[in-house]
Amino acid sequence: MPSRVFMQPGKGIIDPVQTIIYTNVVIYIVSLLINPSALTASFHPLLFLSPTDESLFLLGATGTLPIDQFGRWWTLISASYLHGGILHLLFNMVAFYQLGPFILLEFGAYRLFIIYTLSGVGGFLVSYLVGIPFTIGASAAICGLIGAILYFGKSRGGFYGESIYRQAMGWVVGLILFGLLLPGINNWAHGGGLLSGVVVSFLLGYEEKRRENILHRLLAWVLFLITVFVIGGNLLRLVFFLLGA
Repeated sequence: MPSRVFMQPGKGIIDPVQTIIYTNVVIYIVSLLINPSALTASFHPLLFLSPTDESLFLLGATGTLPIDQFGRWWTLISASYLHGGILHLLFNMVAFYQLGPFILLEFGAYRLFIIYTLSGVGGFLVSYLVGIPFTIGASAAICGLIGAILYFGKSRGGFYGESIYRQAMGWVVGLILFGLLLPGINNWAHGGGLLSGVVVSFLLGYEEKRRENILHRLLAWVLFLITVFVIGGNLLRLVFFLLGA
């Protein structure tokens, strides 16, 4: 169904779920290559194959430090494509791989990208407002997908909708427990992303209520171009930094 994938003339179909996953993986690899000597600094499972804070800063980590001290507001977008270690990346990408196809089916490709992007921005904005100094990860955006599923299930109703809603609530409970038990989890970003996903999906609607239209496509492409500009700008600044080092 054309409304559920990005179509490019002469280039076939772009799967937004795979594209977002590949982008996260590539940027993670770049973050490791900036300072390869740090890769063997620790063999702790949670720290293994972790990029340095300097690498993450250069590639667009967000928080009060990058925004207040360096004016890097665009990091509210780029931070959703950065990860602090191999387990961090795997956990988030597996979660996105599980949730993304449902959003793709019920909301469409354009709205999937809108929800992912704006939920990440919303989550990190809440995190910034409460004073988190330095933060990264796709989990705020992924929590936005959970928020969208919550809204879909509650709005649709019926046996199918209620089943989806109960399952999504189970994920929310899991997120809360996960955030309470493990140190270093940015629960503010998770909560902000979840709430953003509910609000954005309410405003956009889903396929059964409102099929994707020109406004959805336009907003998705605007956000896509902004994301490409932000990530591309970070990579370009990184090249200049390395050449001047």
